[in-house]
Amino acid sequence: MLAVTPVFAQSIDDDPRRADELRPCDDLQYRGRAAEAKACYSKLQQEAESPLVEAEAAWGAGDIEQANQLFRQSTSSNRRSVQPRIRWAKLFLQTHQYADATALFRDALEILPNDVYAQLGLAQLYAERFEGEAPTLVTSVLQQDDRVFGAHVLAARMALEEGRFDAADESLDRATKIADSRKLPQLEVFTLRAVLDAARGKPVDPKDGKRNAWVNRALNFNPRYGTIYADLAHFEIMRRRYREATALLQRAVEVQPDLWSAHAELGSNLLRLGVLDEARKHLQAAYSGDPYSPTTVNTLRLLDRVDEFDVSSALVSVPAQQGGERQVEVRMRLNRKEAEALRPYVLEIARDSIVTFSQRYSFEPREPITVELYPDHDDFAVRVAALPGIGLLGVTFGYLVAMDSPSGRATGDFHWGSTLWHEMAHVFTLEATNHRVPRWLSEGISVFEEWRTGPTPGVVVTPDAITALKDKKLLPVATLDSGFIRPEYPNQVQVSYMQAGLVCLFIEQRWGFDKLSVLLHQFTRDTTTKAAIEATFKMSVEEFDRQFDAFARERYGNLLPRIDEYQQAYAALRKAVADEKWQDAIARARTTIDIYPEHTGSGSPYLLLAQALEKSGERDQAITTLQQYRKAGGWDPSALRELAEWLEKAGRNDAATELLIALNYVDPLQGAQHAQLGERFLNTGKPAEALREYRVLLAIDAHDPAPANFGMARALRAQGDKAASRRRVLDALAAAPHYKPAQDLLLQLIEERKSND
Repeated sequence: MLAVTPVFAQSIDDDPRRADELRPCDDLQYRGRAAEAKACYSKLQQEAESPLVEAEAAWGAGDIEQANQLFRQSTSSNRRSVQPRIRWAKLFLQTHQYADATALFRDALEILPNDVYAQLGLAQLYAERFEGEAPTLVTSVLQQDDRVFGAHVLAARMALEEGRFDAADESLDRATKIADSRKLPQLEVFTLRAVLDAARGKPVDPKDGKRNAWVNRALNFNPRYGTIYADLAHFEIMRRRYREATALLQRAVEVQPDLWSAHAELGSNLLRLGVLDEARKHLQAAYSGDPYSPTTVNTLRLLDRVDEFDVSSALVSVPAQQGGERQVEVRMRLNRKEAEALRPYVLEIARDSIVTFSQRYSFEPREPITVELYPDHDDFAVRVAALPGIGLLGVTFGYLVAMDSPSGRATGDFHWGSTLWHEMAHVFTLEATNHRVPRWLSEGISVFEEWRTGPTPGVVVTPDAITALKDKKLLPVATLDSGFIRPEYPNQVQVSYMQAGLVCLFIEQRWGFDKLSVLLHQFTRDTTTKAAIEATFKMSVEEFDRQFDAFARERYGNLLPRIDEYQQAYAALRKAVADEKWQDAIARARTTIDIYPEHTGSGSPYLLLAQALEKSGERDQAITTLQQYRKAGGWDPSALRELAEWLEKAGRNDAATELLIALNYVDPLQGAQHAQLGERFLNTGKPAEALREYRVLLAIDAHDPAPANFGMARALRAQGDKAASRRRVLDALAAAPHYKPAQDLLLQLIEERKSND
């Protein structure tokens, strides 16, 4: 039988249906008198006359498996009772079994559709998972019964997460009045009051003996209430202030050593800071007390595979603000299987982005920047969120960037070079503001820089964002963060990325780029989006929203009234291509491009037009179309390879070479691509670049090393390093003794050596 020490897991239960005999034990638990509470629950477990009370007592005593069995019995014997189902669901919620918890909450609501505590439990589950249904459920609860204490607490928590501080204040005022009238403990209220103080510029210093008034009130009631520090840390993590969160989490586990959730979060947070050994210690502690957590288990498994990665570093020179240059260290953690192939391109993008963003945002990195690439997407997901299956491509924790490797997704799924560029922009927006920048602006600048300075420049706005603009679903800039945190409709997160990028584009085009940098630097101190907008642009935030809306509607003025026409034309285009009616396809493709020239994603009309033109014998026009597609931000690797081939056949070798170089930042693990580039660089007198390409070729095609070694030998010879060239040509011949080009080169090297002697 597995016993788990309580993790202060049972939040204050204000359901009036809770059995009276449990309340003395609850009070001991709330006050942090853990040993006495456990003894109380254990005694009650032996004396309980109902399976439900016995289950609650077993849970309180830490006997999770027994509690689970007893809740099962209680629901079986009370088929029309909601209370056993709600409490059993809460147990599943504590043990991270969200599907089971959801099923039980819904089961309870089938029995009693208006049960406010079942609705509240489901809202808590959704809120924990940042799902958009949570606010709707809380509103429903409060409309039915405004006296539900937990609903006001949850409303305050969600408001704080979304930066709606006045709304949080109102919810906490109401929760306090209810708690006072019903004599309920107010630990959760004290906690969120401390969070609200911190959000309004009165942060809690965990090392300060005087602490915060709300922290004092909580710890006076329960000296072991580490949850208050853990919750403060949660909100710092929401703001991506990981160092501050670490100090708070360390204090949380000092105050309450058995707060396993805090150990788990501390371990994850230390990983964000790159402190692996201490992270492992806290994750192991978390697992010892809470073996049910998949996040802890997954993260420990990932740490067990840390030796699969190669760690290297390089110094890059960037212009210093005071003149001259300074060195910035770039550290790369790459899987050993692909480290040699990816390292030169990772370093190149990191270097170029550091130079670009240092100048554009007047900030010089003060610490080394670490870049981690994961060939297994689930490993990346566990690294950043401790759960596999998330949809993100990359995450930045300040000076540490983690992302999918090019091999972590199917070819053509994402542009890894643009993703790294996007994440490197986050390094600057976060660190320049000491992580105060709001999420919308940090994401907006990263999207904007992808469009303006990244490896695939071109403003690309998705159809979902256009539809949201048309339907007036874009958010006011002051509350745009909520679109990233708790989406209310499908794809709202992606729409919010697009909107944030467009806001930055609007600023650049309306006031010039420098104003965007000025806006970013407003957040070098604690402020709000509203205050920062008004200080930067000398207008109300409402006027800013009005002008942005006008800008967006003017920019897409050709598309918005013609969306239906576009969709019909696009559907007809797809059918014409499928039916191989090329002239019809050409006409319809040109119509769709005219209406919506920014559609460069999957199934882009540019690609269909190029296909139709090629089939109609109009290759020159097909080439022009694909060049327009690329200029608009398109990067489909198959299309770019075909364009490079067409350009080469047309005698436009420089343009073809430029395309092959660009493909390294889309799909870099293709050996033939590097062989072609190596040959092109040798033929154009660029031996250093050729050497790089052949080294990458060797890393990719290790099973057939002769061509790569031969290429390296030629590049080294062109650089004047004949000794190294001889070694490489011998390596080529060791792999393929009858490889005649290598034999010929060896003879040349021998003759040259004789003549020099």
